[in-house]
Amino acid sequence: MSHKRDALFLTLTGIFLTSLVLGNVIGTTKFVTLFSIDLPAWLKAITPELVRNESTYTMSVPAGVIVYPFTFLATDLISELFGRKKAQLVVWIGFGMNLFMLFLMTVNFWLPNASGVSGGLQLFDGVYEFMVGNVIASMIAYLIAQSVDVRLYHFWKRKTKGKYLWLRNNASTTVSQLVDSTAIITILYLANNFGPEINSVGAVIILIINSYLFKFAFALIDTPLMYLGVWIFKDFEEDPEARTSV
Repeated sequence: MSHKRDALFLTLTGIFLTSLVLGNVIGTTKFVTLFSIDLPAWLKAITPELVRNESTYTMSVPAGVIVYPFTFLATDLISELFGRKKAQLVVWIGFGMNLFMLFLMTVNFWLPNASGVSGGLQLFDGVYEFMVGNVIASMIAYLIAQSVDVRLYHFWKRKTKGKYLWLRNNASTTVSQLVDSTAIITILYLANNFGPEINSVGAVIILIINSYLFKFAFALIDTPLMYLGVWIFKDFEEDPEARTSV
């Protein structure tokens, strides 16, 4: 049982770290369009012009945003099954691993190129230039948002005496992801790490709204995933503030 519990913790930690590092590597190198819809008249009337083009609303987000919500799902499961201290530990490990990745990339960037051998030098340099800004911006936002997520999760867990898993999961994730979206996109804009089209505060607000709407939708979707994960792995729980009811 102890071995299986350790394997579960390492798996959740691995999901968290993989999503975090991948999100920082691809970051804003590509923006993806999730969908475009023509708004009916009643919905157009209440939708700000800032987030639509005439009657068309397009959901476009940085590619790095697609993987990032999995970090919140992983930390929430770790919080629920293993407790606040281990979840906070994973947050700090993630911070250290991203600094380690940045260190390794920087060493390789400054080492002389082996002319005639390198297969994608321009690609490497381009990814590195984008990644530096992404890592610095995301680490500032990450530490704030993930710490908020872990603390809010356990705040609501104590307040509800271990009941209402759906409440603590959504109340922590939706708030922390708003903090994250606002912080990282604002920092990247100030660092000039977006394309030439993102050249105004209005465009930044659109990105924040789109990014948060995606994360908010994922937060709602991950609630049944949380219940499923807690049900499947309930025998491996070692949280000192254990649940009394879900």
